Amino acid sequence: MGKKITVHDTMQKGYTYELSEPMGKNFHPDFKPELTPKQLLAMGIFGGKYMTDCSDEFPKDWYTDALLCPERHDPLYNYFGINASKPLSYWRKKGWIHPADPRGWFQWYCRYYMGRRMDDDERQIKRWKAYTRHSAQVKKHCKKGDMNCRRKQRQSLLHWAYDSTRY
Repeated sequence: MGKKITVHDTMQKGYTYELSEPMGKNFHPDFKPELTPKQLLAMGIFGGKYMTDCSDEFPKDWYTDALLCPERHDPLYNYFGINASKPLSYWRKKGWIHPADPRGWFQWYCRYYMGRRMDDDERQIKRWKAYTRHSAQVKKHCKKGDMNCRRKQRQSLLHWAYDSTRY
């Protein structure tokens, strides 16, 4: 704890943050993600393109089994093999991108998981909690274990650390 991280990737140069909590511990009581960043990267999210230039910031073992495609966003790298992403420009237009996390929610989650705490945490946790409505739709409309039912919605749930393979 108290360790400082300085970021040098294609979207941030010289951004520094401090880890104030142990990795994977002391989350807000309302925030209970079902999957870790490492698990998500290994399952396949964001077309494999997300965070391909961030390996210096995060633990090396997060990348050991990660499904990554440095060249481009490729839906075949997603767990469900389908594109479930909106472009970053869409998220910016909606005002959902905090300057500290220019890649969006998943970048915030990775840093939160690492132990960073900041003023944007409550907003991001509220956004995460609101996303649970999608898991309710999958549970309502799909037979348990039918991974072909609502694949786009299931992939999107993975992006938000909900394990849609459990229902």
